[in-house]
Amino acid sequence: MIRRLAPILGITFIDILGFSLLIPLLPYYVLHFHQTPIIVGVLFALFSFCQLVSGPVWGNLSDRIGRKGVLVISQIGATIGWAMLGWAPSIMWVFIARCIEGCSGGNIGVTQAYVADLVAPKERARAFGYISATFAAGMACGPAMGAVLSAYGFAVPLYTAAGLQLITLIVTLIVLPESRTRLDKADVVGPAEILRTFKNKALTTKLWQKLALSLALYGWFGVMAIYFARQLHFGLRETYIFMIYISIINVFVNGVVLGRVSDRIGNRAMSTFGIAALVCAFAFVPFVTTAWQLAVMAGFFSIGMAFGNTGLIALISAASEDSVQGTVLSVTSSLDSFAGIVSPPLSTGMLGVLGSPWSAASSLLFSVVAFVMGIQNGKRDAVGTASSEAVPATD
Repeated sequence: MIRRLAPILGITFIDILGFSLLIPLLPYYVLHFHQTPIIVGVLFALFSFCQLVSGPVWGNLSDRIGRKGVLVISQIGATIGWAMLGWAPSIMWVFIARCIEGCSGGNIGVTQAYVADLVAPKERARAFGYISATFAAGMACGPAMGAVLSAYGFAVPLYTAAGLQLITLIVTLIVLPESRTRLDKADVVGPAEILRTFKNKALTTKLWQKLALSLALYGWFGVMAIYFARQLHFGLRETYIFMIYISIINVFVNGVVLGRVSDRIGNRAMSTFGIAALVCAFAFVPFVTTAWQLAVMAGFFSIGMAFGNTGLIALISAASEDSVQGTVLSVTSSLDSFAGIVSPPLSTGMLGVLGSPWSAASSLLFSVVAFVMGIQNGKRDAVGTASSEAVPATD
């Protein structure tokens, strides 16, 4: 399987490597233009909003013209956006560059659909785990590279990110094969399929659960660094080190453990178990007072995110027809973008009003909701399976 996925895994790693250069750098870059910290939040929200809007469009287009063509188009836009960000003479150009990056970066669902094209449904959880492991590896290496490059000014890491994006474009054009044969005209889906995704009863319950889970995860992503500073008095160096630690755990869990667990207990049980681990992690947040306790909590979080999120994406993919994988998985990815807009203000607001022990309160609530929905969906799926097996065969 890894041999089949090697080209898309390599492209994903380079892509995330460039993207992760920006995450620690953007707040300082915005302040360089004499802007207030709130502009940083607006820029992050703008990026997520553009992904929210563009993701389903890219996914639907990939169902119609193929995955490779859409990846090429989005990579061209991302290369332009990164280069503009490095060149930006004013904050207005930063906003324009982030819009271009956000619209071009809404191709996560297309990447997942590409992977789904290459593997059988029963192997998709393992394959999605490899994608998540590659993502985590890029997130671990990118900040370390950014810490070195930022010593030479803001433009150098940003132009480096543009160069890395250009490499992904070249590799995609030369190395990456198309993942699917051209569909018959009758099988090609139109843009209306984006709306039909929410009318599919087999999908809607899973999509609602995915939204609850995304709200839990992105609430924690938004407040995590501030929590480290307030609760444990971490500086930037300690935060970098700990984020690398979390990324290493994610690489191991997604790349080595997840596939074995999926094969043994199935995606539904794995996802429910993972969300339960997230509930435990978020419930433990108020009681963390040492780095060792934080390491234990982060272990539960990493396992929970891998099993819960990847298992649920595999369930959504399995419930979708092959002809609409791009559309459905891009709609699913857009739920992450929506959560990235809505959830961080909730978690940071709780921290600001009630203190750092309450940082994960909203994430705990949403993860409990996702867990309950997972139990209900599991029972519903079991009843549906039993009903289908009880239908007598006809000649």
